[in-house]
Amino acid sequence: MTNPDRVAWFAEARFGLFIHWGPYAAMGRGEQVLMREHLDPRGYAAAACRWNPSRCDPRDWARVARLAGCRYVVLTARHHDGYCLWDSRLTNYTSAAQAPRRDFVAEYVKALRDEGLRVGLYYSLGDWRIPALFAGPQRDPLGWEAFRDYCHGQVEELLSSYGPIDVFWFDGAWPRTAAEWGAERLVARMRALQPNILINNRLGASAGGCQSADGGEGAGGAADLGDFGTPEHAIVPENRPWESCQVSTWRLWGWAPHERFRPADVLLDMLCQCASRGGNLLLNLAPDADGRVPESFALRAAEIGRWLGVHGEAVYGTHDSETFIESVTFGHVTRKNNTVYLIVRFYPPDGMLRVPGLATEVRTATLLTTGQSLRADRYGGGWVLSGLPERPPTHLFPVIRLELAGPPARLEWFEPGQWTGDPLRYLSWAMARGPGFDA
Repeated sequence: MTNPDRVAWFAEARFGLFIHWGPYAAMGRGEQVLMREHLDPRGYAAAACRWNPSRCDPRDWARVARLAGCRYVVLTARHHDGYCLWDSRLTNYTSAAQAPRRDFVAEYVKALRDEGLRVGLYYSLGDWRIPALFAGPQRDPLGWEAFRDYCHGQVEELLSSYGPIDVFWFDGAWPRTAAEWGAERLVARMRALQPNILINNRLGASAGGCQSADGGEGAGGAADLGDFGTPEHAIVPENRPWESCQVSTWRLWGWAPHERFRPADVLLDMLCQCASRGGNLLLNLAPDADGRVPESFALRAAEIGRWLGVHGEAVYGTHDSETFIESVTFGHVTRKNNTVYLIVRFYPPDGMLRVPGLATEVRTATLLTTGQSLRADRYGGGWVLSGLPERPPTHLFPVIRLELAGPPARLEWFEPGQWTGDPLRYLSWAMARGPGFDA
């Protein structure tokens, strides 16, 4: 069970940066090019050993994260290709032993701490170079045992060499189960080394189960070993802490020079949607082969950061409130205790914004974007706010802060939401028009 004290900062943070980077960036076709294109593993490894990103400066990653308003960062210390971005004592397939002669994890950790950000490390259990991963303990018991011990040893290295690590992000457990990975033993060792660390849910399927594409699993499976869920390419709330990991482009996590970037408002909308549902957004950055931040990403990240500089209280430390308000016609809703934030994706054309479903008295309404006070009046379906500027005061999303007289409650017609519950609660509303089919 997740320790509430250990996870408190995570729920406050709401916004993290994922960094997918390794020798695959030099190929420019995404992070899984080795298997997806069925490349020669020996040729790939030779190219990886020649890869030398001499212009890489992890301080640039940390600055971009801070300016974007991120509170934590997760770096792919080892992806599925097995190449390690730190000085591992267990292999020479590392950035320290090969062409770069650098421990990128050490540089990254220092850069994050200098910027006041929390530190996360990603580690793929799977290493596509290793036959025992695919043969498994039944076909290659000695090979599997050696490989599993190698992975456990590398996790210990990462948690013993760089001071406190806030988040550890597993991935790539397929096709082996949590039991085959020795996941419970590994987690126990991790907790002993770093008692405050948060561990995600991708530690392998339970026996006889099948881990889904996003790494999760049904209740009672091995996913319960982790502290938080990780829906991928989707925003799906869970009954525990969770973060949605999302690309900033159309599909690929690793650098691809001709990938198309999503606009800033789409990325911001994902962040607001996560916050409105009680979760975090882990937004991906794919540095190029030299480790440089693509300008297209930096511009979008800075735009989101400027928005958060004004409206951040509507995201950081908030929790789900959409079940008290019908928000589809204007955007998203978050709240902190008796304060509710309306994040306006669709600006009203008449200077009035309706807040359907909310029963609780609105004491004050403020357009957070400008500081302007708004008028709040009841109507049959909830509240209506008036006095908004004719044009949106920001090209992203304006935010309205409502101070309520108490905890938000629903009106009877919105209990427990528009498309569920007893349909008879709509009967008197519909009967008010009268019978018949004509206008």
